[in-house]
Amino acid sequence: MQNWKFAISSIMSHKLRSFLTMVGIIIGVASVVVIMALGDGMKAGVTKTFTKDQEYVQISYSPNKSGYVTGINIGPSEDTGEGGGESGPAAEDRGMAAPSDIDGENAEDVDGQVQEAPPVVQESWVKELTKIQGIDGYYVSNTSNATIAFQKKKADGVNIQGVNETYFSVKKVELLSGRKLTPSDYSNFSRVVLLDEGLAQQLFGTENPLNQVVSVGDNNYRVVGIFKDPNAGTALYGASSGGSALMANTQLASEFGTDEIQNIVVHVPDVKQIKTVGIEAAQKLTELSGVRQGEFQIFNLDSILEETNKVVGIMTSVIGAIAGISLLVGGIGVMNIMLVSVTERTREIGLRKALGATRGKILVQFLIESMVLTIIGGLIGLGLAYGVNSLITTLAASSLEGPPIISLNVAIGSIIFSAFVGIIFGILPANKASKLNPIEALRYE
Repeated sequence: MQNWKFAISSIMSHKLRSFLTMVGIIIGVASVVVIMALGDGMKAGVTKTFTKDQEYVQISYSPNKSGYVTGINIGPSEDTGEGGGESGPAAEDRGMAAPSDIDGENAEDVDGQVQEAPPVVQESWVKELTKIQGIDGYYVSNTSNATIAFQKKKADGVNIQGVNETYFSVKKVELLSGRKLTPSDYSNFSRVVLLDEGLAQQLFGTENPLNQVVSVGDNNYRVVGIFKDPNAGTALYGASSGGSALMANTQLASEFGTDEIQNIVVHVPDVKQIKTVGIEAAQKLTELSGVRQGEFQIFNLDSILEETNKVVGIMTSVIGAIAGISLLVGGIGVMNIMLVSVTERTREIGLRKALGATRGKILVQFLIESMVLTIIGGLIGLGLAYGVNSLITTLAASSLEGPPIISLNVAIGSIIFSAFVGIIFGILPANKASKLNPIEALRYE
């Protein structure tokens, strides 16, 4: 306890010098904590983006039975070989047709093997999936891009999504004004469209967009509703996206030449059942479609999310390590000042030794002093990091994937590391002080 009093007394007697000594530690700790917080915030933002609609499970068709389901490699069986789909005797033993026996339109791939044509999905098949326990709804959609214009204003690269009649009852769409699509819009192939609020603002400004006529591609459509789309203008639609619009999937297919069903989504309210229920739904759809080579699989972002977070983590660690160089510089500054302090206090050291202080006590005294310097610097640096992160959140919140997050582990780790720097760079001055000969120290002027 006495050593701590000596350390604090020495620091307080040279306030300016002590503060200047801490500057390197303050900057180093603040830099590392800010960078780690930005990295953690980015990972949290990416995770939130990937998982916010997790209860909506997308099912897609794969031309080959690759053995990949929900991002987990379940591996090819011994009979299938590495390429996926079975053929020959192994296929016949399982009641499957070899590629040459498959009816319908087939295409030949680069290896000379006949590939089964992808099935034209029927909505009645997808409707059957709602009989699976755990699925309470579905919707199907198709997509295209087009330019939407009103008078002299236009928006290029608008993401147009065609949706079926069940879409609005399953998907959480916030309608700001107007109406949703009605059954008559589908049966009559009505040229009506809903615009997201950003696109409506771009085309109409302060004017009321409802019942206005806009051109979508080469045709005119009446605006019947305005909705809020949180993904409009984000990376989901591409950096150059002009927004998003909704229309009937049958209308989109007839006028833009797409399939009526390109995307299949089932709603699983209990996210814990997503994998089990999703795989069952994909298998059921494969059975209903009658495909023999390919299969339907659920689309899961777990592996993509893991890889993205890994890349972000590596970048954060590398940049953090570079910023940590300032801690090294700060540590050298602490060592330099402590050497000066040892020289200034030579007589004091000699007196303490003459009064019975051991070498170990002198060593500990100076180590504690250097450690107190770096701990105080670390605390100030941590406070500075909190201030910088608050400023970043205020000024650049819209351009960040997620606000900076200073975790408890990072905060505690920064203080512990500061103390560690003080110990490492205080060893040399402390060792020098402990080795002083008391008689020579007392004679020192």
